Amino acid sequence: MGGGGGLMPAATASPVLEARGVSKAFGHVQALSKVDLDLLPGEVLGLVGDNGAGKSTLIKILSGVLQPDVGEVLIDGRRVHMGSPVAAQALGIETVYQDLAVVPMLDVAENLFLGREERIGGRFGRLLPIVNRRSMQRQAREQLNSLNIGLGSVRQKVETLSGGQRQAVAVSRAVVFGRHIVILDEPTAALGVRESKAMQELIQAINGRGLSVVLISHNMPQVFELTTRILILRAGQRAGVVRTAETNMEQVVRLMTGAEIQTAA
Repeated sequence: MGGGGGLMPAATASPVLEARGVSKAFGHVQALSKVDLDLLPGEVLGLVGDNGAGKSTLIKILSGVLQPDVGEVLIDGRRVHMGSPVAAQALGIETVYQDLAVVPMLDVAENLFLGREERIGGRFGRLLPIVNRRSMQRQAREQLNSLNIGLGSVRQKVETLSGGQRQAVAVSRAVVFGRHIVILDEPTAALGVRESKAMQELIQAINGRGLSVVLISHNMPQVFELTTRILILRAGQRAGVVRTAETNMEQVVRLMTGAEIQTAA
């Protein structure tokens, strides 16, 4: 049986994030068909499926990048309309995609506050919109230290960092601003064994802060190590949802491939 990581959500807890009957088509291609998802408080929920199963489309809907053709998204039981990623961020949802969206020529602190830079206050600050670099650098150091991320300096250019360090910066940015939910898309896809282990520890640290996490990954051992439940998609539909501690990789693969059909959640 799987181990299952993360904080253990209460069995009766209400979901912090829900998708209900979500469908999305691109022309004649039905990417998602009546998919349900629920993310519980303090949970790490795994989202798995073969290429083309609909994972990317689903997380883009949950992140405000796409809007569903049919269905609804709820946060804390309230139906929401997220017309853009900015709207999702305003609701406390932060997403880290595979391409990271870091700017190599900027330093670590600048990347952590990218698009949400702090300005100097007071009369002088009102006259001239000057970035408060000292405050950003201080907060960046505190944030990275609290997550046990070892970097030489927050003034170091991101282009000089390793792949794992860049990934850590992108994930840390999500933690800085993610008040509620963090969505991670293949966070260890291009990392070596040591950096993957460090990223796994970072995900556990994020979850330890009480944030709920959706983890999309092809790394099945990692999914079983970190998650409390796993949602399986197949051909744009929900093939099943299982408790990590009560299943194994073989069953999850059978659900992914259609060799097993789950008749009840």
